[in-house]
Amino acid sequence: MKQINDTIPGRSFLLQKVKRDGVTLPEVEIKEVTVLAHPTMTKKSDLRKYERLVYNLKKVYPYAFMVRKKLNKVNEDLMNVKSEKERKDYLRSVEKNIFAQYEGDMRDMTITQGRLLIKLIDRETQNTSYILIKEYRGKVAAAFWQGIARIFGTNLKEEYDPYGADVLIEYIIQEIEAGRL
Repeated sequence: MKQINDTIPGRSFLLQKVKRDGVTLPEVEIKEVTVLAHPTMTKKSDLRKYERLVYNLKKVYPYAFMVRKKLNKVNEDLMNVKSEKERKDYLRSVEKNIFAQYEGDMRDMTITQGRLLIKLIDRETQNTSYILIKEYRGKVAAAFWQGIARIFGTNLKEEYDPYGADVLIEYIIQEIEAGRL
């Protein structure tokens, strides 16, 4: 008689043997699971704000992700640069290419989308936009762009707080990454 497996196809795990305190135990690595409550909207205005935030995040999140990838590549390339002049020339050329490629998209963003992008850049790179500008362009450029941002009511030094003020943003991003939004 044939035995029926009780496992779901494609959902089997290989147990590893791990020795702890002289005892060999089976162990399986399980991915981290985050459980969040779905936000409840009691007012229509709250629902509209939520839907607007989802729309803005869907528009801005790919740019934050792209910033992380480009920043990693630039840092990788800078490891091979020997002189300060080569470094400046390389950064100038990268900046020129980025402006040529994304300037139109950035100019089409709303102030709200710009604020979200600043937060998401901090989320993706673990550095505020101010620190990134200061590191790659210098203190004067960072102070200049911080002044411009302040005129528009934004702060380049603003940090992303996934467990505080930005918990709803974090929830929406996780839903986007999971493919549910």
